[in-house]
Amino acid sequence: MNNYRRFTVAFILIELVLIIICNVFLIGTNRENNREYLVDIKRATDEIRAGADITEIDMREYPAIINISQYVPDEICNNEYRVEEINDVLYRFEYTGGKIKNDILLVNCVMAVCLVITIIMLCFVGKKVIHPFSSMNHLVEELSKGNLSVPVKAEKSKFFGKFLWGIDMLREKLEDDKTREMELVKEKKTLIMSLSHDIKTPLAAIDLYTKALSQNLYDSEEKREEAVKGIEKNVAEIKKYVSEIANASREDFLAIEVNNIEFYLHEVIDSIAVYYKEKMQYNRTEFIIDDVMDCLIYGDADRTVEVFQNVLENAIKYGDGKAVRITFDDEEDCKLITVSNTGCTLPGEECTYIFDSFYRGSNSDNINGSGLGLYICKKILQKMDGDIFAKIIKDEFCVTVVLRKM
Repeated sequence: MNNYRRFTVAFILIELVLIIICNVFLIGTNRENNREYLVDIKRATDEIRAGADITEIDMREYPAIINISQYVPDEICNNEYRVEEINDVLYRFEYTGGKIKNDILLVNCVMAVCLVITIIMLCFVGKKVIHPFSSMNHLVEELSKGNLSVPVKAEKSKFFGKFLWGIDMLREKLEDDKTREMELVKEKKTLIMSLSHDIKTPLAAIDLYTKALSQNLYDSEEKREEAVKGIEKNVAEIKKYVSEIANASREDFLAIEVNNIEFYLHEVIDSIAVYYKEKMQYNRTEFIIDDVMDCLIYGDADRTVEVFQNVLENAIKYGDGKAVRITFDDEEDCKLITVSNTGCTLPGEECTYIFDSFYRGSNSDNINGSGLGLYICKKILQKMDGDIFAKIIKDEFCVTVVLRKM
């Protein structure tokens, strides 16, 4: 805000300096004009002294003089004039010297109005835009520190009202996500602790069986077989618990929410085209989107855009950069949208695994990634009654997104 005040003062001072410069220039012009009409009067006076009659003088030769007449003291004259005595006769020379003064007054009035308007506009911008924006500086700092509990103060300004409302909605969403994440972590830890505790019982039984067997405490073959079967039973139970722990560690680690409604296919395709056409052009990759008849789709439009973003990013990362194409097909009540890229180096037998969490293909060496992109796509589409699958045709890698039509 202090910087804006300094800017305002500097801007007004510059305008004042410009006004002063304009006045100096106009006053200088006035003086030049004054000298011009004096010169014209002197020339006309000489011509009259030489015997010329005032009615015979060509006024075009004296642009600063309006009229020449004999001077009558009681006669009213609206123009500025100068009286000269020539051959014992008084003559009145009317000239245009006063016009520049009117111009100076007019120019100063206009510049004064502009200065007042400038001051009003700067004050308005400072009060309605700069001051509210400066008061929002703490919001980003608080959000970066993780302080999500303090609500954003509402602002009625038409410039920032919606912006602040959006920031507050973002804060609430982040706070809800943080709370949900903590609850999931708590539940997961509780489950893992419970399963870990349950493992102790079969482990203790296995320990007893192995000690008894090692010390030959069983005196018959039948009892030894029972001990072995007991060990096998407890091993199977431990495997079951370990599997549950693994599933608890892997599943639902991403809180994916989907709001299924109706949306038009072109909403998604247009959104994708706006961003990726420019990106592909920058990468010098041929990007082709086939024509498609618009239709209603069941699902979440934003999540569908997210799915195609993940698929297209993979096409850019793992392709050879020559071409990426989006094609469309219909099958019963579904819309099939295929994203294909050239330069596929993934073995065909790996296509069934690329949608697993944390799985990365053998062609991912030296390429950054987490192995979650296609897994997230599959989870999203399954919640939208859709699906996703991949196949390799010659050297093209094709990912097909299945969306349910309404």
